Amino acid sequence: MSGPAAPVQPGSPAPLGATVDEGGVNFAVFSRHATRVMLCLFDEDGREHEVVPLPEREGHIWHGYFPGMKAGQQYGYRMDGPYEPKDGHRFNPYKLLIDPYAKSLTGHPRWNEALFGYQTGHEDRDLSFDTTDSAPYMPRCIVTDPVFQWHDGPRPRHKLENTLIYEAHVKGLTAGRKDIERRGSYLAMASDPILDHLNTLGVTTIELLPVQAFLNEKFLLDRGLTNYWGYMTYGFFAPDPRYMQGADIAEFQQMVQRFHEAGIEVILDVVYNHTAEGSEMGPTLNFRGLDNASYYRLADDRRYYIDDAGCGNTLDFENPFVNRLVMDSLRYWVEVMHVDGFRFDLCTTLGRTRQGFERDGPFFRAIAQDPVLNSVKLIAEPWDIGPGGYQLGAYPAPFAEWNDAFRDDTRQFWRGDKGKVPAMASRLAGSAEFFDHDGRSATSSLNFLTAHDGFTLHDMVSYSTKHNLANGEDNRDGHSNNHSDNMGVEGPTDDPEIIAARIRRKRNLMATLMLSQGTPMILAGDEVSNSQGGNNNTYCQDNEIGWVTWPEEEDPFFTFCQQAISFRRMHPLLRQKRFLHSRQRLLDGEPDLFWRRANGEAMRQEDWDNPELDIIVAEMRMASGTPEYVQREGALLVVLNRGEAVEIVPPALPEGGTWVRRFDTSQDDAIMVTEGMQVAADAVVVFSHETAQ
Repeated sequence: MSGPAAPVQPGSPAPLGATVDEGGVNFAVFSRHATRVMLCLFDEDGREHEVVPLPEREGHIWHGYFPGMKAGQQYGYRMDGPYEPKDGHRFNPYKLLIDPYAKSLTGHPRWNEALFGYQTGHEDRDLSFDTTDSAPYMPRCIVTDPVFQWHDGPRPRHKLENTLIYEAHVKGLTAGRKDIERRGSYLAMASDPILDHLNTLGVTTIELLPVQAFLNEKFLLDRGLTNYWGYMTYGFFAPDPRYMQGADIAEFQQMVQRFHEAGIEVILDVVYNHTAEGSEMGPTLNFRGLDNASYYRLADDRRYYIDDAGCGNTLDFENPFVNRLVMDSLRYWVEVMHVDGFRFDLCTTLGRTRQGFERDGPFFRAIAQDPVLNSVKLIAEPWDIGPGGYQLGAYPAPFAEWNDAFRDDTRQFWRGDKGKVPAMASRLAGSAEFFDHDGRSATSSLNFLTAHDGFTLHDMVSYSTKHNLANGEDNRDGHSNNHSDNMGVEGPTDDPEIIAARIRRKRNLMATLMLSQGTPMILAGDEVSNSQGGNNNTYCQDNEIGWVTWPEEEDPFFTFCQQAISFRRMHPLLRQKRFLHSRQRLLDGEPDLFWRRANGEAMRQEDWDNPELDIIVAEMRMASGTPEYVQREGALLVVLNRGEAVEIVPPALPEGGTWVRRFDTSQDDAIMVTEGMQVAADAVVVFSHETAQ
């Protein structure tokens, strides 16, 4: 592309980024401490042919308008300013910088010593200054006109109580499918085989691991590995080019449109807590070179970074321009790319101020007042590694939260750990001790058994210890306390009894997830018994270890998952917004939740305190105070039996009522209606209160 056809004009400080119109392109970038901002223009072959200072500054926004420039122009920035690391400033005009608002990139940084603002071999380390041009090793930003012809029709908007989330990786879900073209791409994600699979399973919402442009860390490349998961972002607006067939961001928009046409929402896993630039010894890619002291939280010794994310740095959400950047990014993905919500990685970091985590801090206040963002799905990963970082249940509405207590307690209960009945009962009822405050609903608890970080469901019943040697860290990485159980043999086995026990355990775990109050999430591939060979930290395994292995024939466990999901969808009692607190209902005087012994008597405190207790019997109804306009049904008797076979004494029912077995994990057909109150060993059974017609 050629440079500007006419002299540069003042332009406008808003919007930030590169904005194209009929007459040219406006550029605007934030830097409080720079002394000069230079726009670098490149031709299609990546040659830098012109450097033009932005002519105007309004407050801390530098801007200029370039008449005659068109979409497709490649560009970057160079910044003049102090290089004084001890004061937090790391400006270096020899380093080409990516626009934080870039909508499209030509590729990824290529590792070279030129990427660093300091001399890598110098005795003064990051206090030294490097004059090597980094442009040959950096991607260029592309001026983009993100106009896309969306098909008419409303987006799917599934209420949380009707939502089933499916966490997936763009490449990992599609790379192993032989029946899909362009495997590993956005377009492959929206192919007919994937959409058909998700619709058959009953998925309402797909949650994609990071798709914003991210970096492959050098230490991984040196091991012959790569950043597979993508939690090292540096471009908050640009879809990562590695999942694109070309350079047109419309590929991502086409994917979203196809999902929407199939009735499936799209949620993005986003990483705003840190960036790919790492610690003071990391590369200079954008934020560090644009205004290090403004973008990052710095330690008392301002040479160093506060690192609450464990990745070398932490963005400073007390800076209004950092908050603005993230809000603008989120709105862009909703309004331009049409996504339906976000899962925030290490969300505690986003709520941190210098006083610690604040549930009404600047980030959360900005979300609450934003008419675009407060109406989409918002999910917090409610922890980081900073002081006081574990904040499960502390987030404001409308956030839902990953409930790791559900994951751990459910795993431990079914593994047979002693004394887990009280905790499992609380998880079944929606974890009210965490979430029932400030008007939050039971759907705030996002329940999951597995996620990208950890064992798959199949590996959770096949391995007692992690097997991460392929990651090159001598098996030191990844969680060591997985609450898993190999059922007698570590890894694959031909023993039919162990195979049957593993299948039953998976069925019980999945059934518990679908019978619990809250919002369920399943990990892609769990429904087809995908294994990672015992690797519980596949962040660097962009290969068959990390990808979903699709069976050549339909896995019977897929049919079970389909039935369990369908059963949940058929019963509004399992999908309530209101918490169950054993309160009497005005409708019939019955409590909305009643805990029973197997013999039908009410649970007493000594029962709850009994570490040998291995059965839960919950009589559930629609919550007290449920409005008349909410879909209703009669009672369900939910039994989680970790012990031996037992005969359940059912609660008495009004005349004409009967208990009908509607779900049973011990049956090949889990939703086949059978008679009797016998519950098999190691089984989940649900009886429904029904009235003879």
